[in-house]
Amino acid sequence: MGRVAGKVALVTGGASGIGRGCAETLAREGAAVVITDLQDDKGQALAAEINAAGGKARYLHQDTTSEEGWVSVIADIAAKEGRLDILVNNAGIAVPAASITEMSLADWKKQQAVNVEGVFLGIKHSLGLMRKAGNGGSIINMSSVAGLKGSPTLAGYCATKGAVRLFTKAIAMECANFKDGVRVNSVHPGIIETPIWEAIVPPGGANTPPDLDAMSSMAVPLGVKGVPADIANGVLWLASDESRYVTGMEMVIDGGMSVR
Repeated sequence: MGRVAGKVALVTGGASGIGRGCAETLAREGAAVVITDLQDDKGQALAAEINAAGGKARYLHQDTTSEEGWVSVIADIAAKEGRLDILVNNAGIAVPAASITEMSLADWKKQQAVNVEGVFLGIKHSLGLMRKAGNGGSIINMSSVAGLKGSPTLAGYCATKGAVRLFTKAIAMECANFKDGVRVNSVHPGIIETPIWEAIVPPGGANTPPDLDAMSSMAVPLGVKGVPADIANGVLWLASDESRYVTGMEMVIDGGMSVR
């Protein structure tokens, strides 16, 4: 216990799924967690649950595609917590298309805005507060196995997660050049049971989400799907001082799926 005690963490898209798992885990290990999302009811309820369990958390409404929103969130953290040690750029969406020829430009841009521009804005506006404390920090960008390998019907999503992967490496090198002590890494989940799958319909799926258990038994060498805690445990390690010598890394948590 206490692996991130005394640290302040910001988790975007933290009201559900992997973000919720990250917020719960970081709070349990001693961090003061700021949860942001568009799902206000869920976000407020999660913060209340964490506080009731003895942790420390609060919720802020945030559209991660809004630069003004980022400025406001970081200013709020600076005023109330006075520092930022951990940024988990988790907010993301999936917009599938049976074929790239059927994807609208509006859907392409929407996915890029959330999955790529939101990460860019988060880093742009968080780094100043991280560097101010002079103790370094940890930025963790949520990519995907889809950022490592192609997937039919998810070409647009793959493009965004691949962008996050290389953007992470570039910023890791930039921070290393600045000698600011900020480490930047990406996490690549495989088949994890989260609400994002509700938007993904497999070919011939008659508008129903995929059966994750059946999919995992076929595609995942370990044979089972993951849960948000599996990803959150990896995020915890990257957020903690235990990973002090790790930057620019791809942490793949997929049950061996990307190796097959």
